[in-house]
Amino acid sequence: MGQVAGRGAAGRSYGDGMNVSRASSSCHDHPRPTAAGAAARGLAAGCCLAAAAALTVTPALAAAPPGDSGHSSAAPGPEAAGGSMMAGHGVLVRPKDGVPRLPSGLSALSWTVSDARTGQVLAAKDPHRKLPPASTLKTLFAVTVLPRFPSTEKHRVTDADLAGIGAGSSLVGVQARQTYTVADLWRGVFLSSGNDAVHVLAHMNGSVPLTVSQMQAKARMLGANDTHVVSPDGYDMPGQVSSAYDLAVFARAGLAMPDFAGYVSTAQAQFPGGYDAHGKFVKSFGIQNTNRLLTGADGVTRYPGVIGVKNGYTTNAGNTLIAAARRGDRTLIATVMNPQSGLPQAVYREAGELLDWGFAAAGRTSSVGTLNAATTAYRATSAHAPARTQQQAQGGQQARAQSGEHAQQDPKPAAGPRESSTAEAGSSSTLAWSVGGALALGAAGSVVLLRRRAAAKSR
Repeated sequence: MGQVAGRGAAGRSYGDGMNVSRASSSCHDHPRPTAAGAAARGLAAGCCLAAAAALTVTPALAAAPPGDSGHSSAAPGPEAAGGSMMAGHGVLVRPKDGVPRLPSGLSALSWTVSDARTGQVLAAKDPHRKLPPASTLKTLFAVTVLPRFPSTEKHRVTDADLAGIGAGSSLVGVQARQTYTVADLWRGVFLSSGNDAVHVLAHMNGSVPLTVSQMQAKARMLGANDTHVVSPDGYDMPGQVSSAYDLAVFARAGLAMPDFAGYVSTAQAQFPGGYDAHGKFVKSFGIQNTNRLLTGADGVTRYPGVIGVKNGYTTNAGNTLIAAARRGDRTLIATVMNPQSGLPQAVYREAGELLDWGFAAAGRTSSVGTLNAATTAYRATSAHAPARTQQQAQGGQQARAQSGEHAQQDPKPAAGPRESSTAEAGSSSTLAWSVGGALALGAAGSVVLLRRRAAAKSR
């Protein structure tokens, strides 16, 4: 018996529920078919076959979501963001002849080195391994919240703004009942890695939970699928993770924002004083960026052409670092997560070596992936930035000149799959109706032949 494959039929057969003995009885138990009846059944069969052909030739296209070409291969999962090779484990590199070997002794659990302008990942190790990010997560916080407030806006801090800061957090020294500009607070975030400044800005943004949810949404918009945000400041919390790949995505998006680029490249600044919790007046004081690759502090040599971005450390995360540097018209980003060598300042040494290799290999090696996982989201990162005063705009231009942001070009979006899907659907539909039409013509021919035979017998 034929089966109905239409909607709601659930694969039911013609004659389902028919009495078995009746179904198996001899054909002589039924009247012989007439020529007219055979012709009618032939025509009906032809129509059914034509309709079936139209329905069955393109089932994949009918079921495919918008933008899907109907191919059977599964879409890449979150672990494949940046290209199929990026889903691999271990060291990923595709050098050409004459390219220097990767540095020996790289002990980080995960790392990447990539081109900020093109988004090409030049080499990586376990780029999608989910690890605690520590304060490098503040880059995502900044990409999410920084465009929401002009740098000159002032805010009087309340006790509630400073509630819920984790024990042992790094602090810049924000005091309740003191007034700060937004720029003051961002310098506290980027230079001193101040969790107190993060919490104040998060409360200005609505609340800490709201900011966390917005950060999570921003990560997904940027194609950073490894990141799970629990605390906006990167403080160790159960389940809070990111990856070397995601951190590179955040840094690249941030460097396209003039204010972000300006803050992360600032080595030293003054932070406002005021009355502390004990009522004692504290004068303004100097703060220094904790990124030693930028400042050259504590025995670390300042990296040539360095433009930021952010370091971090917690007990669970170990040392983490996002570092960016510019040489000529090329800006590279290195991310390093949790070196295991035990050597002093290993995170800075390994980041510097990766940048050295990247500048030597760029243009001479094939990429292993791309940071362009979500080109539209990346292009929109600075689209909603508030209007700035002329002085701020000039400062932004200076920051761009220092960071090489003027060389940043939005990656061209890939050819849309929707157009190809439409074309394939059209060609498949044409094929279906061609097959159906041929079957219908064949059925009509059978009808004519049967009628002629019937007429000949009647004579």
